[in-house]
Amino acid sequence: MASGKLLGICGSLRSGSFNRKLMHEAARVFEPAEFVDGDLRLPLYDGDLEDAEGIPAVVQTLADQIAAADAVVIAGPEYNKALSGVLKNALDWVSRTKGGPWREKPLAILSATAGRAGGERTQSSLVLAMRPFRPQLISGPEVLVGEASGQFDADGRLANDRNLASLNELMSELRVAAGLESP
Repeated sequence: MASGKLLGICGSLRSGSFNRKLMHEAARVFEPAEFVDGDLRLPLYDGDLEDAEGIPAVVQTLADQIAAADAVVIAGPEYNKALSGVLKNALDWVSRTKGGPWREKPLAILSATAGRAGGERTQSSLVLAMRPFRPQLISGPEVLVGEASGQFDADGRLANDRNLASLNELMSELRVAAGLESP
């Protein structure tokens, strides 16, 4: 089967975040020929900036990466019971680009949090935010890594067998949706 190109988007900017670890673990399990780590260090969305200067180059790069990927995985932290502002800002900017890069794009959502629920509310809010873009959202299994500080080993690998099994199944479903694996 073809290996494909996977774009990873992490809703946390911190290099050592649990969601970044989870995103990289998803990429390892997905086994793409190419993994691209999307950069969300974007200016805050501002219609005046867009009118004066157009779409910033870093935003267009992200939109182009989404369009070029065979599949996308988003790992999102839960900030104040919802998706992070960084992630929402990126979605707002990409919505202003031409071509609808999210449309029918196979997409898996993951989350890791310090709390027990593992990011249920961030996933729910992210699904609502993504709905207008019409991606091909993989509905499950849900990968909700709760109490994340104890779920990764020293190498950043998931150490919890239940979470790893769910991640393996979700990445297999994403490969099928991307046409990289047979059902």
